[in-house]
Amino acid sequence: MKIARFSHDGALAFGILDEEEREWVVLAGDPMYAGYDTTGERIKLTDATLLAPVLPRSKVIGIGRNYREHAHEMGSEPPEAPLMFLKPNTSVIGPDDPIVLPPQSSRVEHEGELVVVIGKVAKGVSEENALDSVFGYTIGNDVTARDLQRSDGQWARAKGFDTFCPLGPVIETEFDAASATIETSVNGEVRQSGRIAELIHGIPELVAYAASVWTLLPGDVIMTGTPAGVGPLIDGDRVDVSVSGIGTLSNPVRDGR
Repeated sequence: MKIARFSHDGALAFGILDEEEREWVVLAGDPMYAGYDTTGERIKLTDATLLAPVLPRSKVIGIGRNYREHAHEMGSEPPEAPLMFLKPNTSVIGPDDPIVLPPQSSRVEHEGELVVVIGKVAKGVSEENALDSVFGYTIGNDVTARDLQRSDGQWARAKGFDTFCPLGPVIETEFDAASATIETSVNGEVRQSGRIAELIHGIPELVAYAASVWTLLPGDVIMTGTPAGVGPLIDGDRVDVSVSGIGTLSNPVRDGR
């Protein structure tokens, strides 16, 4: 089931996608908290403006170097344990919102990723039970100021600028990670391509590992890592991240300098 958060006639709503009718079936509230009761209203896809499908109330958890070839292109070996970092929730934007290039950086790069959406409080969960805490899956772009990442020696500034965490377009609750593929393109040119099965540390391990450090709250997200092929973004670009079974997250790039 594909769930979206959108605006329509000035109001915020959540809906379930009816693909055959190309409509959103409007939900009574946020399904993460209120379940799947509907209002009886339907809205055409073209009449709704998609927003980030989730706004993390607590944290965005990033995972670094979780595809072997990406670790190699960054000049390192993959870490033995998941390499975690945090992005502020103020970095989150939705589909078609612009990624703004900050004046502090001369090298901003895309990192297309599968994103896990946490649906209930999780602390100290096992890998065997980790997926019980997952509400669904969406797509993200871990936008990174690469020059600042290298000069700072830690990643908070480089990955934390406003607009550096596009999420969307929907949350898929019935996602098959084993067979899914991921692809990132810029202006129609494919730059990254991989299979979710190539993750070094898989989704149950990532959820359990994160929950061993922090209490995971509903709405928290875990970005699972990016394949090889990261590259620069410049003013006027459009970056598309596609995950089979979920859809495509598309954002323009604007110069904020």
